[in-house]
Amino acid sequence: MTTTRGAVRGVRQGAATAFRAIPYAAPPRGAGRFAPPRPHEPWDGVRDATAPGPNAPQSERKLGNVDMSPYFGTGWSHGDDYLTVDVWTPGGGGLPVMVFVHGGGFVAGSTRSAMYDGSAFARDGVVLVTLNYRLGIAGFLDIPGAPANRGLLDVLAALRWVQENIAAFGGDPHNVTLFGQSAGATIVGGALTDTSGLFRRAIVQSGSGLGAFTTEQAARVTGAAAEALDIEPHVDAFAGVGDERLVEAASKLAGLDLRTGTHRDPLIGLSPFSLVLDTQPADSVAAHVDLLIGTNTEEGNLYLVPVDKYATSTDADVQDAAARSHRDPARLVETYRKSRPEASSAELRSAIMGDALFGAGTWALTAANPGATYAYEFAWRSNALDGQLGATHAVELPFVFDRTNLPRLRGPAALLGPDEPPADLADRMHRTWVRFATTGNPGWDPYDTERRATMRIDAEWTQLDDPRGEERRAWAP
Repeated sequence: MTTTRGAVRGVRQGAATAFRAIPYAAPPRGAGRFAPPRPHEPWDGVRDATAPGPNAPQSERKLGNVDMSPYFGTGWSHGDDYLTVDVWTPGGGGLPVMVFVHGGGFVAGSTRSAMYDGSAFARDGVVLVTLNYRLGIAGFLDIPGAPANRGLLDVLAALRWVQENIAAFGGDPHNVTLFGQSAGATIVGGALTDTSGLFRRAIVQSGSGLGAFTTEQAARVTGAAAEALDIEPHVDAFAGVGDERLVEAASKLAGLDLRTGTHRDPLIGLSPFSLVLDTQPADSVAAHVDLLIGTNTEEGNLYLVPVDKYATSTDADVQDAAARSHRDPARLVETYRKSRPEASSAELRSAIMGDALFGAGTWALTAANPGATYAYEFAWRSNALDGQLGATHAVELPFVFDRTNLPRLRGPAALLGPDEPPADLADRMHRTWVRFATTGNPGWDPYDTERRATMRIDAEWTQLDDPRGEERRAWAP
């Protein structure tokens, strides 16, 4: 296969041919780590694209006693040339293209993660592209003298690579769906403010249209990072620090209180990195694209159950979660108690955390999108960790990728739990994502500001109108 920079050789995997670690931008070395992505130099001969390449500098991401390695991989695989894409194609031509942006709290994840094998998409007639982007300090720290949101700039550069090259792999550059999960979904939300026409459709899985930091919040993180490294908060000083030290410093920044004035911390202390924007994506969405968007019913459980904070939750913890995330915490708690009269403190704490991180920003972006919009809520409950994990954050991903058979996803402390998921749920959900990418319609009524039609996805699929109206209104500006 020939790209604009040179020829590549892939490997056949069942119904797909996989091409791994194809560069879409130059290696970010030295001061280049804090510059916009640059074109990669052409290469002679045929580049071997049969094996995974390096990924962005990162520490191994763990989450208590649940195994998240299928999502995040096993940490940093060293090498400079990591701004790359993986492509799975069934061959042919004119096929829909899906471009996936991984999650990981803006500090972890890569194309090497076992979850993101694209064989099922290729089997069903889609060209799947996954990509690496800069993470942590190199990708998202707002540094004087450097462009902001360098990780987002990487994603846009990868989309330009897709426009220039994907036809050679059988894809239609005019039918590209950008999709992501968690931090990756928030990046997709940021890309919706771009009007360059790099994609036709978007899927936002547990992201946020209200997840960006203000410049004031970002400056607080930058100051803390510079202090941890004992340097001045300027790009020239950061450029002189090695990747190992940057990764180590990033790991020390978690838990910063980024509440400033009337602005609440959109990530409630769980990550010191996010997009940095003057206005939130939900307030500045400009791309006129079809949008499929949703969350899981118990997002917050992932941040409580594996670290033994769920069962011990108290009313004070509920109040604290509301105070971190809402301008009127007493009213918020009252709303949730009224709408969930049988809920425990743990359930209320989880619900408020989940909506602070994902729900409120998803509702805002859903209402703001100027194109056709379809909403979902993923409700299938994992029985991992004695049944407490439930329909938590990230549990929908194995169904989207049709990868529920991955061994490390199954077991008492694995995300899908020890029991078999519903037999046809992965097949139906995966095909729904494919259908949306192909046609722009997932198979249910579009969302509008009167009905707010939402598909509840479980063993049975049920379309509901405005299923969480009172709680949604409590988060409205």
